[in-house]
Amino acid sequence: MPKLFSDAGYCIVRPSFDADPVEYFYGSVFKLLLQNMDLDSAISLIRTPLLIGSLPARWADLGAGSGLFTKALADLLCTGSEIYAVDKKPASVLSDFPQNIRLNLLALDFVREELPFNGLDGILMANSFHYVKEKLTFIRKLKQALKKTGMLIVVEYDTNIPVGNWVPYPVDFLNLKTLLSKAGFESVEKLGEYPSVYGRKMYSAAIR
Repeated sequence: MPKLFSDAGYCIVRPSFDADPVEYFYGSVFKLLLQNMDLDSAISLIRTPLLIGSLPARWADLGAGSGLFTKALADLLCTGSEIYAVDKKPASVLSDFPQNIRLNLLALDFVREELPFNGLDGILMANSFHYVKEKLTFIRKLKQALKKTGMLIVVEYDTNIPVGNWVPYPVDFLNLKTLLSKAGFESVEKLGEYPSVYGRKMYSAAIR
């Protein structure tokens, strides 16, 4: 198969199916970016004093993927806390997962299906919110799964420009704040940023 191009030691190979080269390239790079993000960087992106408590907490990670941010969340939660790692095809094994945190792996389409939990202390969505088209409706769905004092943490690309199937419905930080205000959340705090090959940074936000 012919190479599309090679950069920084990585080869992007044209797939056998009829895919758009630009879309395939950016999709491959997005995956590569997350693969190259280390655990410390993920922890730094979502770290907030609001997350670190003295009591066990119940959280869900929607769109857990390989479990990088699930591990980051576990690193910040108190001993005895519980995390639901949700994805269409959740990882069967998360190596080096903290033994002091209870982990539940759920195979679920969190956008279309009902969430099988409520009364959560928090919900994490790291690089998964851009798969949600009807965002305001979905945010209200998340709110129903949270305690009144619960919070959201979102990690997303700071852009509104989609990239095919890989990032179909992105939302930048300013528009995220508007959506969350409409859904009844009172506080949206930017926690950090991370470089993105897309040309705009990724951001993380804590929402209450």
